[in-house]
Amino acid sequence: MILERLASLLDRLGLENAPPAVARLVLAGLVALFCWLVYLLVRRIVVRALQVIAGRTRVTWDDVLLRQGVFERLSLLAPAVVLYSAATLLFPGEGEEAGVELVQRLANVWMVVIAAQTAGRLFDAFGAYAKSQPATRDKPIRSYLQVAKIMIWMATAIACVAVLMDRSPWAILTGLGAATAILLLVFRDSILGFLASIQISGYDLVRVGEWIEVPAYGADGEVVDISLHTVRVRNWDKTLVVLPTTALLTSGFTNWRGMTESGGRRIKRSIAIDMGTVRFLEPDELERLSGVGILGPYLERKQQEIADWNRAVPEGDQLRRRRLTNLGTFRAYIEAYLKHHPEIHQEMTFLVRQLAPGSEGMPIEIYVFSKEQRWAFYEGIIADVFDHLLAVLPEFALGVFQQPSGSDLRSVSAALGERKAGTRDPDGRVAARSVGVEGADTAV
Repeated sequence: MILERLASLLDRLGLENAPPAVARLVLAGLVALFCWLVYLLVRRIVVRALQVIAGRTRVTWDDVLLRQGVFERLSLLAPAVVLYSAATLLFPGEGEEAGVELVQRLANVWMVVIAAQTAGRLFDAFGAYAKSQPATRDKPIRSYLQVAKIMIWMATAIACVAVLMDRSPWAILTGLGAATAILLLVFRDSILGFLASIQISGYDLVRVGEWIEVPAYGADGEVVDISLHTVRVRNWDKTLVVLPTTALLTSGFTNWRGMTESGGRRIKRSIAIDMGTVRFLEPDELERLSGVGILGPYLERKQQEIADWNRAVPEGDQLRRRRLTNLGTFRAYIEAYLKHHPEIHQEMTFLVRQLAPGSEGMPIEIYVFSKEQRWAFYEGIIADVFDHLLAVLPEFALGVFQQPSGSDLRSVSAALGERKAGTRDPDGRVAARSVGVEGADTAV
């Protein structure tokens, strides 16, 4: 009926010799135009009405849905419904049932794809909303949403094939059973990433915003994102490292969450003391150091302890008699200084110890925790502490051990040259001295 009216309309327009297919094309164009008008009507009226309603509510999840374009994508279902209904108009004649069925199948595929895209936008909206909530901000929710998207698109592909072939989806799934090995190979990384994400989330190994180190991948910084396949880490030099999610379980990593939650940050550093400067303190030095307020109680207690010990030792046994050393007193000063330092955590591990001596001197190690965790301030505390300790070393008659530098070698060479020049007598003969033996000078 409609095609006949279009044909008569074309005749009136002077197209009486036009083939019948022209009328069908004109009708198809009218249907397409109507579908487009319906889409504009839904998008500009219904969607905008929803935007106005969402702007007046106090909740935020509806705003997230609008920002992710969920309703805009959903509005594409309207022209698909119109096309499905117009299938009988495009093919109204007898024996054209195949054309009607084809158009309706295509409309069904259109609706299935739009539904899948809408579900994807809905998952994106859920992920954005979860990221804005403090309780779920640091959870790897994106990984699970990506898995859900993959499953939805796999189901969409099966449904589309089933609709186009006019077969049951279960029949399609049965046929895919033989291709299981290929599917496992194709989705191998996704499956491994999904399992890794489950373990990371289940055991609470990593959260977004935490500081981790993965030496195998050169990652040392803050976790920016955890997805199904990758973990993005922003290093402290502002470079981005992208590593597989499975690498956190296979390569191993360091998570600094414990440091952040403990309220302190470890300081572990040592000063190498020149062992040639270690000696007993003289009485005048003890008297001078007793005037140091934080060191006075230690010296008083130690001197009393040494006096009690020495009373039990015979007068002639000098080796067994105890005396205070400059190194032990300096170690006590470090401990007292750190106990009075306002930025050192007194409730956590506090240790000032002497390590085994070696070729690089006698290490005095400081193992404490600072109250400050921020990197720049933390480094400033360490610098202030060791600046002070290096500056007061001469007060204890101690020296820092360091490897000879070029200037040291030049100084030694110059001193040897002056000594060699000073041992020649006026006649040019070299005077050979036997060091340490009085009156053993001879001339050659």
